[in-house]
Amino acid sequence: MARLPRLTLPGYPHHIIQRGNNRQPIFASTADYQMLLALLDENARKFGVALHAYVLMGNHFHLLATPTTGDGLPQMMQAVGRRYVRYFNDRQGRSGTLWEGRYRSTLIETDRYLLACMAYMDLNPVRAGLVAEPKDYPWSSYGHYVGARTDKLLTPHALLWDLGNTPFAREAVYANLVRAGITPVQEEALTRSALKGWALGDEKFVADLQKRTERRVQKTQAGRPVSKPVVE
Repeated sequence: MARLPRLTLPGYPHHIIQRGNNRQPIFASTADYQMLLALLDENARKFGVALHAYVLMGNHFHLLATPTTGDGLPQMMQAVGRRYVRYFNDRQGRSGTLWEGRYRSTLIETDRYLLACMAYMDLNPVRAGLVAEPKDYPWSSYGHYVGARTDKLLTPHALLWDLGNTPFAREAVYANLVRAGITPVQEEALTRSALKGWALGDEKFVADLQKRTERRVQKTQAGRPVSKPVVE
């Protein structure tokens, strides 16, 4: 069975995962992390993609981004992926693939999942046992949103402005939100939806998406019609 094309639509936030081949490390030094962030910055601007959040782990990375065009996100990821592989292979004296196939991604419902997705990403290094607190990990967007640093790579989503009337208030609310964490159900839904490429949101959100694309946005049981979408 031919695999489905990626579900990509302009104006919606997308959760993106790119893994190293066979879970191998994709960073060997601080300079490597810095290079990937520089490539993301350059190509997000070039292809009209607003990057809201990120976390770079040892063998994979997550992004949360909204493209302004239908092909902006694939173009950005292709450009970043190719240039980073050339850079990394040259630095390490290696050849061949670095990525585990194509990147994985899906659309998420803003009101229901955007902040949960950001918290999910910020807590990734904590879950992996790399740090005790998100603030201690240097390769995520968490520091920007709690006022510890300014990251020019990021374009805060409009939903962030609703967290408070001042920067200090928004930073405090966001820190508390991440501290509270997400449920195992949310964590599993965010991971599975991105890896499988199915839209993540409530019934109305999914139905509205389906009107905007010929590509199926949700898994259905083979040979059996379903009366309504499954809600994550």
